[in-house]
Amino acid sequence: MPALSSKRVVLKSRPVGAPKPTDFSLVEAPVPALGDGEILTRTIYLSLDPYMRGRISGVKSYAKGVDPGDLMVGGTVGEVLESKHPGFKKGDFVQGYDGWQTHGVSKGLGVRTLDPAQAPLSTALGVLGMPGMTAYVGLLDIGKPKAGETIVVSAASGAVGAVVGQLGTIKGCRVVGVAGGKDKCEYVVDELGFDACVDYKRDDFATALQAACPKGIDVYFENVGGAVLGAVLKLINPFARIPLCGLVSQYNATEMPAGPNWGVLLVNRVLVKGFIVSDHIDRLPDFLRDVGGWLREGRIKYREDIVNGLEQAPEAFIGLLQGRNFGKLIVKVGEDPTRR
Repeated sequence: MPALSSKRVVLKSRPVGAPKPTDFSLVEAPVPALGDGEILTRTIYLSLDPYMRGRISGVKSYAKGVDPGDLMVGGTVGEVLESKHPGFKKGDFVQGYDGWQTHGVSKGLGVRTLDPAQAPLSTALGVLGMPGMTAYVGLLDIGKPKAGETIVVSAASGAVGAVVGQLGTIKGCRVVGVAGGKDKCEYVVDELGFDACVDYKRDDFATALQAACPKGIDVYFENVGGAVLGAVLKLINPFARIPLCGLVSQYNATEMPAGPNWGVLLVNRVLVKGFIVSDHIDRLPDFLRDVGGWLREGRIKYREDIVNGLEQAPEAFIGLLQGRNFGKLIVKVGEDPTRR
C-alpha cells in the first residue's frame, strides 16, 4: 500500500502543576513499513484517562513514563489496514495501545479483536475496557461487597465510578456516589440507579455524606483523595475495605498535600489496597462475560463524552483533570464505519 504518514501528539515539555496546551505538540511522521508479525492500524477512538498525568510527571511509577519528545500513551480502538501477523487480518477492529496518533504499528501484544455486533466499538475504551475492568476487579476482588452493606464511590459519574456503583447495586448493596455538581449527581441517581449522590462542592458536604450513610461505610472505592477521603474516614466501619484506585485531586499538585489521619484505619482494622488493573489480566474473560452480559441486559448503563479530532486531545485531557468531562472521555480520531 502507498506510504502513509501519521499525525501524532508528543509531549513537548514536562508540566509543572496543571498541564498547559503548550506542553504538547502535534507533529507528523512517516509510518514505518511493516515487519513480520506486525499490524498497521488506523485509529478510530483514543481514550483519555487520569493515569496519563502520572506518566508525564517524571516520577518513577508502575509503568514507563513519557519523556519530552515521546508519543503520548493511551488506549485506542482502530481498524487493521495491513497485517503480517497471523492473529489479525485487514478489516479487523481491534483494541490496543497505539497512543495519541492517527496510525500505529504494533506487534499485536495486548491487542484484542472486537465484534461491533456485541457492543459499540467505543465501549472497548470505557465500560467494556480498562475503566470498566478496573471497577470490576477493584470492587469485587478487593472491596468484596456483601448484600446490605454501604458502598461509597468517589468520582461517581466517571468511567470507573459509574460502573462501580452499578456493580454494587447488582450485588445488593446501598450505593452512595460522590460527584461534582447537581447535573452529575442527578445522573448518578436517576440514570445509573445509585441510592444517593452527594455533591462534594457543597459547604456541608461532610454532614450530607453522613446523612446518606446512616449505617456507616463498609466499602469505599477511592478515586480522588483529599477532602472527600477525610470525610469518608470519619464514617468508616470496622473491617471496611478501601480499593485504592486513584487520587486525582492531587495529580496536578506541585507538592503533596497534608492528608487525613489514617489512624482510624488502624483502630477499625480497615483493609486498604492499591491496585493496578494490568496486574489482573487473568480476570479479563470473567469481566467481559459478566459486564458484557449485564450491559446487553440493560442492567449497566454508560455515558461517553466524545470530542472530535486528535488536535483536541491536549485540551480535553486538561479538562479531564479539572473534572470538566461528563462520562468516559474519548477522542474520535477517525471515521467509525460501524456507526452511521
